[in-house]
Amino acid sequence: MSDPFLVLAHVGKTFGATRALADASLELYSGEVTALVGENGAGKSTLVKMLAGLYQPDKGDIRIDGHTVRISSPTAARQLGISIVHQESLLFDNLSVAENVVIDAIPLRRGVIDRNEMRRRAADVLRQLDAPFTADQLVGELSVAQKHLVQIARGLSHSARIVVLDEPTAALSHRETQDLYRVVERLKTAGCAILLISHRFEEIFASADRYVVFRDGCDVGRGRIGDIDRQRLIELMIGRTMEQTYPARAASASGSGADILRVEGLSRDREFRDITFSVRGGEILGFYGLVGAGRSEVMQCLFGLTRPDAGRVVMQGRDVTAVSTGAAVANGLAYVPEDRQHQGAILPFSIASNIALPSLQGLSRFGMQRRSAVAELASRWIADLQIKTTGPGQSVDGLSGGNQQKVVLAKWLATRPQVLIVDEPTKGIDVGAKAAVHAVMRDLAASGIAIVMVSSDLPEVLGMSDRVIVMRRGRVRARLDRSEASAENLAQAATAA
Repeated sequence: MSDPFLVLAHVGKTFGATRALADASLELYSGEVTALVGENGAGKSTLVKMLAGLYQPDKGDIRIDGHTVRISSPTAARQLGISIVHQESLLFDNLSVAENVVIDAIPLRRGVIDRNEMRRRAADVLRQLDAPFTADQLVGELSVAQKHLVQIARGLSHSARIVVLDEPTAALSHRETQDLYRVVERLKTAGCAILLISHRFEEIFASADRYVVFRDGCDVGRGRIGDIDRQRLIELMIGRTMEQTYPARAASASGSGADILRVEGLSRDREFRDITFSVRGGEILGFYGLVGAGRSEVMQCLFGLTRPDAGRVVMQGRDVTAVSTGAAVANGLAYVPEDRQHQGAILPFSIASNIALPSLQGLSRFGMQRRSAVAELASRWIADLQIKTTGPGQSVDGLSGGNQQKVVLAKWLATRPQVLIVDEPTKGIDVGAKAAVHAVMRDLAASGIAIVMVSSDLPEVLGMSDRVIVMRRGRVRARLDRSEASAENLAQAATAA
């Protein structure tokens, strides 16, 4: 076994009273992919920011190729051959691919940008990656997957020897994911040491050579990926066995009550057509389908974000077809959107401000917000949903992904809805946080709330739903009871021509 190319030895990092990394070690090997796994809040993001030169460790050391280094800035990281491919694009959409690739070291000739040399450099790197676009194309015209390639190309233009892939496939289709990992194989062949951070176990086991597990700021397990299975990896991540991935359902909580919500013939031009379904109190109704099936568009229409061209929405005998989100909330509907960071929460605002937002009218007197009432409301939901925080005043962007999702849930649960719509409720959060969100959803259903859950995660749909509706190309293609639903027939209904 060759010596590791990168070593982080017993590093620690503290922010005030928060210990992000306590005693974490990590090794990367040339020509191999090492998967870093752990729950949100385990310290993965802090470690990536150390490698990017944004944070410096309070203790421990970092060695590259046997030499102790100090990564004092992003410029220093690039000079050391470290390239970070972030989940979110950090590119300039209004510039060309070539300009983005060389942005950190623009070639000059007599004080003027040498555009021919810029294109040549970019084209050379794109050729190595077999990129399906040219150096002259605008980055804004590219797909998310292609933008990831541009970020990789930028690193290779600096002779990157260490490539960090931070949740690189979170927003990619299956085909785009396969294309990206073909590039990863080329990077391995070229001798790069690759760190992969992902919540997707199928990707970890398919592409990684090694694994390292972080928990509570420490490394708690490492080894060859072929020597561990999914269950053991989960146990290392969460520090306990997980006999059941999805919470058990009480026998009495089977959604046997009367219909709370009925949707009849709902249609919207070019998005969906003739959508009819009902959901009972205490029931979780799953909506499954591939990307583009129209599920989210239906939910947005139910909540008044868009208007239907035909059909109606009925709650307990009343027509409540929403013409606005305010009317939807007043009628007992709540909607947790897929994109919690841009649509679900205002990240710089405090937890208390976010939770109170839809309920401000009831928390105000003479047009003035009652701060004590807002704090009391937030504290109650922090306790009920077990949100890990320093207090109601903490900003949402300081929370882990799973706790951000709980804040968004709390915001809408505070409106006391009869029907809760959740769109991809566990997207982008780790297995432990998923279990916590699933438990919350089970408790809500047990309390009599009707839940409509949109999910592309097949195990989640099968594990959580009492009934499942499958959509394809804007139409309902199957309606299945829990006893009828299986991975095979859901996939068949979602993909059949």
